[in-house]
Amino acid sequence: MAVVKARGSDLDLMARLLRAEAEGEGVQGMLLVGNVGINRIRANCSDFKGLRTIPQMVYQPHAFEAVQHGYFYQRAREKEKRLARRSINGERVWPAKYSLWYFRPGGDCPSTWYGQPFVARYKLHCFYQPTSETCANVYNTY
Repeated sequence: MAVVKARGSDLDLMARLLRAEAEGEGVQGMLLVGNVGINRIRANCSDFKGLRTIPQMVYQPHAFEAVQHGYFYQRAREKEKRLARRSINGERVWPAKYSLWYFRPGGDCPSTWYGQPFVARYKLHCFYQPTSETCANVYNTY
């Protein structure tokens, strides 16, 4: 059962995002990106207040490097659609289980990002989750 509303076009959009942001990180890396995206829709806090749909999340200004810099042009393949569906259905995987931010630094992961604590690194991406005081919704179970 979906934890956010998603039409077929939303699933395709999410799948394209996973491919563009983390294809080189493999299945697990793409699933982690999906977790962050769904968390942003559900969180309703910090920079993500008012996000309610997958298109709002994907096209939020300055949110995803791939969308900003033109890597977001490839079609969604069945592999990415399956991963997007898993994220939309609420599958959460550490270190993105509660994360709202990730990025790919040139070196080590900073201890905080946008004031939020570092959780862990997966391959080239660093993941950050809010405290329960700043974004309690992200910790709610589905």
